[in-house]
Amino acid sequence: MLSHHGRYQYSPIVNRPDYCWPDSKRLAVYIALNLEHFAFGEGLGAKLVPSLSQPDVLNYAWRDYGNRVGVWRLLELFDDLHFPVALLVNSEIYDYCPEVIDGFRNRGDEIIAHGRTNSEQQGALSEEKERILIEETTKIITHYEKKPPTGWLGPWIAESRQTPDLLQAAGYQYLLDWCCDDQPIWFKTQSGRILSIPYPQEINDIPTIGVRGASAAEFADMIIDNFDEMRDQAQHQSLVFGIALHPYIVGQPFRLKHLRRALKYIAQYTIQGSDIIWLTHPGAIAQYVQNLPAGVVP
Repeated sequence: MLSHHGRYQYSPIVNRPDYCWPDSKRLAVYIALNLEHFAFGEGLGAKLVPSLSQPDVLNYAWRDYGNRVGVWRLLELFDDLHFPVALLVNSEIYDYCPEVIDGFRNRGDEIIAHGRTNSEQQGALSEEKERILIEETTKIITHYEKKPPTGWLGPWIAESRQTPDLLQAAGYQYLLDWCCDDQPIWFKTQSGRILSIPYPQEINDIPTIGVRGASAAEFADMIIDNFDEMRDQAQHQSLVFGIALHPYIVGQPFRLKHLRRALKYIAQYTIQGSDIIWLTHPGAIAQYVQNLPAGVVP
């Protein structure tokens, strides 16, 4: 027998009970905007070009463009389209550029914990150090937001074998690390359970543009094609479609132009409020799922 994570059992999506989202909606759509801050001259970090030495000024400055420029252009776009946003926040952002979070807080957007910084990888820590990471991140966000975050995305989507247990023990209701489904599913933990909400690794600008080299136009077309196909699939089964973005990538003007095209395409189905699309936050999805009858969600 192969080793198994023990968090969930196999469940074919075509054999599950059907349910609707609020107001009989069928496709929950959310935008996940990653706000990340990086150490200068050390640690991990996304790269535009290979590092030749430290301090790596080129790649550090490229990433910082997202916090100084790209995120503000994206905020304007989301305001224009009246799109809610799930803000995935490195807690170091509160010390570096808290004005950015203010802009989204004022819109009523959800703040989701995304570790301290993406200069470190959560899965490489000891259990005690990982517990401290979760505690420190939660404490800072709770201080500024006046309430604890309910969702978590690990820096670099990295988990240890204990991560779901530690998150559930710390009071988190859901995690976004696992891209194994198009519906929420329950994970077993040592002292209960925690919800896993789909977070995309295909409709995600880092692996698609930063790793595989897709163009801005191709990425926008992927968003539209994925939306069209899932909208058809959702006629028979409620689904979740997330769009994962990073300001230092899609906040670049030539990419922002194509992202605007894709999001305007989605917006046309929601303006009249009569379509099956639910523009929402992961936290609202988690809250809704928790109130469904037992056994509906695997």
